[in-house]
Amino acid sequence: MQTGSISDYIWRQKYRCYGENTLDDTWQRVARAIAAPEAEAGIWTERFLTLLKAGSFLPGGRIIAGAGTANKVTLFNCFVMGLIPDDMNGIFDSLREAALTMQAGGGVGHDFSTLRPKGSKANRTGNIASGPVSFMQVWNAMCATLLSSGARRGAMLASLRCDHPDIELFIDAKRDNNLLEHFNLSVQVTDSFMQAVMEKRAWPLIYPLRAEESIEGREIVQHEWTGTGGKVPCVVHRHVDAATLWHRIMSANYYSGEPGVLFIDRINALNNLHWREELTCTNPCGEIPLPPYGACNLGSLNLACFIQHPFSEKAGIALDRLADAAKVAVRFLDNVIDTSLFPLPSQREMALSTRRIGLGITGLADALMMLGLNYGSSSGREKAAQLMQTICYAAYQCSIQLAQEKGCFPAFEQTQFLKSRFIQSLPEELIAAIEKYGIRNSHLLAIAPAGTISLLADNTSSGIEPVFSFRQQRRIMTVDGGQETLELENKAWRLWREDAGANAIEPKYFITALELPATAHLQMQAALQPFVDSAISKTINVPADCAFEEFSGLYVTANNLGLKGCTTFRTGCRNKNVLVPAPDCTRCEMD
Repeated sequence: MQTGSISDYIWRQKYRCYGENTLDDTWQRVARAIAAPEAEAGIWTERFLTLLKAGSFLPGGRIIAGAGTANKVTLFNCFVMGLIPDDMNGIFDSLREAALTMQAGGGVGHDFSTLRPKGSKANRTGNIASGPVSFMQVWNAMCATLLSSGARRGAMLASLRCDHPDIELFIDAKRDNNLLEHFNLSVQVTDSFMQAVMEKRAWPLIYPLRAEESIEGREIVQHEWTGTGGKVPCVVHRHVDAATLWHRIMSANYYSGEPGVLFIDRINALNNLHWREELTCTNPCGEIPLPPYGACNLGSLNLACFIQHPFSEKAGIALDRLADAAKVAVRFLDNVIDTSLFPLPSQREMALSTRRIGLGITGLADALMMLGLNYGSSSGREKAAQLMQTICYAAYQCSIQLAQEKGCFPAFEQTQFLKSRFIQSLPEELIAAIEKYGIRNSHLLAIAPAGTISLLADNTSSGIEPVFSFRQQRRIMTVDGGQETLELENKAWRLWREDAGANAIEPKYFITALELPATAHLQMQAALQPFVDSAISKTINVPADCAFEEFSGLYVTANNLGLKGCTTFRTGCRNKNVLVPAPDCTRCEMD
């Protein structure tokens, strides 16, 4: 594919609206639509448009495709659905809600922990429960039918508690790559489970006692359970060895790429709305832990656009301009909440009450290369943390200013909010300002994969990921639902070669995902997490020949580093890859 043409290709396939002749036409439509809630709509249309046309800010794909059109679609990329009732009517009501949400363009996350385990008997009917994994297959079939929209893959995530009696079935559910292909899977791992793993203790698998169940001869414990709001009587179905169960999670991940892990206690402990929400699930890519019916709209600042004098001794980043862009982007995303349609009234109610947004970054790897920094180096991580800190503090400052202008988010409770651990980590002046004025948005930061919008930005590196390969083949879904494989070049690498010459020897800061130690991926994620109040979507790439012991150790390291979750991908563990290196891709190396 010719230089620059990938942007046009992606725009035409995914974001172009009827009557639009250029990408600038699309940006005009989006800017006008999102500025509409403003009292001075004309002024904010121009400010939004300046940011969009410069490529400095890339809204989520749903926003680009849907804002200002007549289409009845949501502008929110992702949702976590309501808890699934443990009865047939409730299960299929939940299925219907998921279908309506996906039909409107949203990806969905579901916690299936509320469904009784396989083999449970209903005394009133005599029926035997088939368990949560079997019902996931129903969701999967629904998603396959809808495919969300022609050029957009249907995206779903399923999570399950690590103490659910069907956890082993859940762990092994995607050993066959052809099953549950529309789901990402994540195990909700608790601190107590990790402690049991380290101590090699027995681990009880439990489920709440049902009214019709007999307790004779059964072990009953008082335990908190999803959706109960406190401790309830639970039946201990059996005990397993915690270390063996952990090994099973690691083995499934090693051979099939799933399930990932959510460190769920940390997610809840660091939630800005810790006093009113129980978080048990995330959106499909993991960057937004959400309560039932929670939603988040996403956008990414393209860090590569803020680099001055790239690939030179004078290379630097315009931090003031980055902070200003973050403030405009926060206002943009806050307006999306008031502009968007919602598939379900409960989703609208939740979004308006908390006004969550997810401002993130993309192009981190490109930016570091332009600055002459190796992604895996301590200096690279320090620079990345500095950039994320700048965005974080600017975003919170803007949200405080918006609260003065437009009001706080309705669920704001000053005393409880200020107790939040993330809020307590902010500079004193921001904490004092929240205490005085409140804040417009409960959460402000999330780092999404930003895969397709980074292609729109001429194949800039996506999210916080290192460059997978400087030349690569990528499968793209076309507008008619088919697929096309494109050969692409990373933007920063191409720009360097245009200046240095095709035969120039690459500096050592040009490094790809698989050339990095796996721990370098985790360390980058850990460097940015303190400045992200939601979470970070990050895939830890490991080579095919990575030893199992080393691989499983990555998850322990992720927990020790304080991450909220971990997802890995070992080369060759699935039979279908979205990205592969170009077959003739060769690299020059320093002597």
